[in-house]
Amino acid sequence: MLKHILRKIFLEDWAMKLVALGITLALWFGVTGLSKPGSERYNVPLNLRLPDNTIIMNAPAQEVEIKISGDDRRLQQIKRGDLAISVDLSELLPGDRVITLDPSQVSIELPTGIKLDEIQPNKIAVRLETAIEKEVAVKAETDGDVPEGFEIYGESIVPQSIRVRGPASFIRSLAAISTEKIDLREQTADFTAKQVPVVVSNPKATPFETVVDVNFRIGEKRIERTITIPAADSGNRRIQAIVFGPRSLIEQLNTENTSAQIVHDDAGEESARLILPPEFSDRITVQKVRVLH
Repeated sequence: MLKHILRKIFLEDWAMKLVALGITLALWFGVTGLSKPGSERYNVPLNLRLPDNTIIMNAPAQEVEIKISGDDRRLQQIKRGDLAISVDLSELLPGDRVITLDPSQVSIELPTGIKLDEIQPNKIAVRLETAIEKEVAVKAETDGDVPEGFEIYGESIVPQSIRVRGPASFIRSLAAISTEKIDLREQTADFTAKQVPVVVSNPKATPFETVVDVNFRIGEKRIERTITIPAADSGNRRIQAIVFGPRSLIEQLNTENTSAQIVHDDAGEESARLILPPEFSDRITVQKVRVLH
């Protein structure tokens, strides 16, 4: 029986079996003979996964040098741009920490048969701080002055405030953020500076909105003037008023286009009222009026 089995294994279809053995040996020698161990070094990005609501305050290394080893043919197929080291810091509390970059504790995608042997530097220092958010007022910054004879009556910013996220120590003391400077040197009328970038002095702080619109009200330079006008239906009595507005309008006020009245309340107390020309009333402010005795 044994003799029959051996004959069947080794002598029947021996030519086909010999070819199959040859092919197998050739493939084995081709794979093992061409395969040789090797190693390479690369500078690769270092990615840190931070805890939620935490900001890294210092500037740790952006790249590290790694040594990888394995089948030399596979090593030659690796592209540096495909490699990156990731380190999970999500369990760390705020404060100063020293992180060990151990090959067994970092993440990197490598082909089968390639292993990570070394990371340099193998330690990095990080300083973590809690991140908070706050609504902060926006302040318009300007460059130059409006032309002579003109002035800024007022300004408004849309939005008036912006939410900013950043390190707690910075955000708590942040009262306002500024816009980039807006040139006023050629402006003689109302205008809107659109999509003006805002500037946060701390690079670790991030505004939720990055631009604002700033509306300027600009007009003729205003002056203050004291005028004396006879009070209507009050004999020779007069009133004195202090008015404020554009120079050209203020200088036009006189007894012909301006009038005054003396009025009495229920208690008999008297007061005075200055009546401006209708076309001036919304552009001139009456600051003070009194009856002259």
